[in-house]
Amino acid sequence: MTATTTIEHGFRPGSARAALAYPDFRRMWIASFASNIGTWMQNVVLPAYVYERTGKASIVGLLVFAQLGPLLVLSIPAGVIADRFDRRRWLIAMQIVQMLFSIALFPLAATDAPIWSMFVVALGVGIGNALNAPAWSAMLPTLVSKADLSGSISLNSTMINGSRVIGPIIVAVLSPFGVTTSQFFLFNAATYFFVVFALLSLRLGAPPKVHHEKGWRQFTAGVRLAKQQPVASRLLISLTTFSFLSLPYVGLFAAVAELNFGIAGKTSTYKWLYATWGLGACLGGLAIGTVFVGWDKRRLIRLGFAAFAVCLAAFAIASEPIGAFISGFFLGFAYFGTTTSMMTVMQSRLADHERGRVMSLWFMAFGGTVPLGNLVFGPVIDAVGARWVLLAGAGWALWLSYWCNIRAIDERTDAANPTPRHASLLDEQGIAAGE
Repeated sequence: MTATTTIEHGFRPGSARAALAYPDFRRMWIASFASNIGTWMQNVVLPAYVYERTGKASIVGLLVFAQLGPLLVLSIPAGVIADRFDRRRWLIAMQIVQMLFSIALFPLAATDAPIWSMFVVALGVGIGNALNAPAWSAMLPTLVSKADLSGSISLNSTMINGSRVIGPIIVAVLSPFGVTTSQFFLFNAATYFFVVFALLSLRLGAPPKVHHEKGWRQFTAGVRLAKQQPVASRLLISLTTFSFLSLPYVGLFAAVAELNFGIAGKTSTYKWLYATWGLGACLGGLAIGTVFVGWDKRRLIRLGFAAFAVCLAAFAIASEPIGAFISGFFLGFAYFGTTTSMMTVMQSRLADHERGRVMSLWFMAFGGTVPLGNLVFGPVIDAVGARWVLLAGAGWALWLSYWCNIRAIDERTDAANPTPRHASLLDEQGIAAGE
């Protein structure tokens, strides 16, 4: 499977507008946006529902682990599948799996079924998501040319976080009119059809004919590919530790809001706070393909980690809702501006036939490690509160702003090997930086 040929679109290469000029990408992006609105309605309602019933951040942490933990176990085999088989059919199947489990949440919440049953269904959704993610990430870059890759990644981040905004806003608006938690789950299940229909209209080529390892070695191929690229290794280690130490607040948002700001998860104020943070994240991801399209993404990674550290510290020490809303917005902006820059650099260094296996490690580092942090730090928050946990995460992000120095790694690599390293470096640095 090869990247799409560049089309004449008249926009700046690598920008969000350039990526939207590709019909297949535009169709998939719109469908995924609609589906993710439902997903984030569920993601904001389900943890708040469980926290309201149990009053334990540790229980919410277990729930998030059930939903995201499968990324740790299944991402690697899913990455192998993404590089070997028909990605379109596989993605359709995984969308249907997630839809069926989301439907199952409807009667469970409607009858206040035992909490363990919610965990079982959340695990089913998580398994479908874990098996879906590497193939999805490997497919998207093939829908645009390499010159416009950074714009597609920026738009993907915008889609994820725009839905983070719209989903909670819909919940906040509809809840006073009597829409129940269980009905929101049913609405989410219906939105999977958008992606299924878009995938049915998509025509992808067959996977490239490349050598694949035999037996168990095929499951460690991604690790070997990452080790061969110092930049990929540094990004994956940085993302893993960042997710574990600095992002527990994401899954434990309801507990942090109640303990630090006195905002209960069942209130509309909580939904608006979550939406404000999501709006910041949406704009942070979008900025990489618009305002910062000409910036060196390697520099943006370091600046992003430093900004995230400052914003997370401010979010930790805020005690009133107004401080939470202001710092939360900028925290979201720094969070996804940083991770979008990291993914742009990572994706630009990978060949099409490598993406499934290496990006499976990305999802293990990102989505898979966050629930581990929730599992570890949920009981800590129950014991000592949220502020110290958030401040520790801010300290680690500040360290990463120094350590995740991709430019220095590239300079060492270039000094050791004078052969031109990557034609795709233009994608990372932007047109202005490359001139």
